Amino acid sequence: MSLRINDVAPNFTARTTQGTIDFHDWIGDQWAILFSHPKDFTPVCTTELGYMAKIEPEFAKRNAKLIGLSVDPVEDHEKWAADIEETQGAAVKYPMIGDTDLAVAKLYNMLPADAGDTSQGRTAATNATVRSVFIIGPDKQIKLTLTYPMSTGRNFDEILRVLDSIQLTAKYKVATPVNWKQGEDVIITSAVSNEEAQKVFPGFKTIKPYLRTTKQPG
Repeated sequence: MSLRINDVAPNFTARTTQGTIDFHDWIGDQWAILFSHPKDFTPVCTTELGYMAKIEPEFAKRNAKLIGLSVDPVEDHEKWAADIEETQGAAVKYPMIGDTDLAVAKLYNMLPADAGDTSQGRTAATNATVRSVFIIGPDKQIKLTLTYPMSTGRNFDEILRVLDSIQLTAKYKVATPVNWKQGEDVIITSAVSNEEAQKVFPGFKTIKPYLRTTKQPG
């Protein structure tokens, strides 16, 4: 199953370190960041989970919830969490899905349908593609997908930046330019006429007829 931006995120029921959840019910009216890992006790993922634990309050400020996934059992996740806290200096308080039957990994197109139905005997290398990040909106639609190689730690500051952009552009008729950060100028979308822009974005700049910038609204 191929997943694209604006597709409804597939729903599932799964065991996590905080009990069994129905994914859509768990999201509720919030945003969700689902990020996956090929194996427990892997070094790069250990640093990632620890960093996410440190910046979880930043996601909470944005009405966003974190949830991790690894193909190993929940019981292993709980042991791994102790290592993460010891080595990274932060306790993992968000849930971690135990995807031992590979159902969620396959549902989200991170593993092929013929990957089998058990995590037993599989290695980080055979699960190398279980390295994805999904931003999912309160409408349960996928807003972003990213997949990283195992050897490259993910930049979760970038996920925060994208979330800021998505939330801003969902509220106003603007887009964010390259390397945009909170508080910087934004682009007025083509759906806004110059007449409307003069009312809504007074003082906007026209660089080209198709490129108009303004102060960040809100």
